[in-house]
Amino acid sequence: MDRMYRVLAFWTGIFAVLFFAGHMYNVALLFFAQTGALLALSYLNLSERVYIYIFGAYLTIFFVGFTYYATFLLVPSFGH
Repeated sequence: MDRMYRVLAFWTGIFAVLFFAGHMYNVALLFFAQTGALLALSYLNLSERVYIYIFGAYLTIFFVGFTYYATFLLVPSFGH
């Protein structure tokens, strides 16, 4: 299970670099933070149950944050 957290850290790192190259610095910073957190968690050698609980909490926080953003902060528009 710790290897899957390294895989997640790899992909969030790839997205962070791509966001940084696209001049989306705030999102890149968020993804760099996620990369560091996932990489640090992968080396803790926790039990599989704890890794699943952490991943469930991670998904819950993401869905609540994304729903809040999409509902209250996002301004619908087409193009620039």
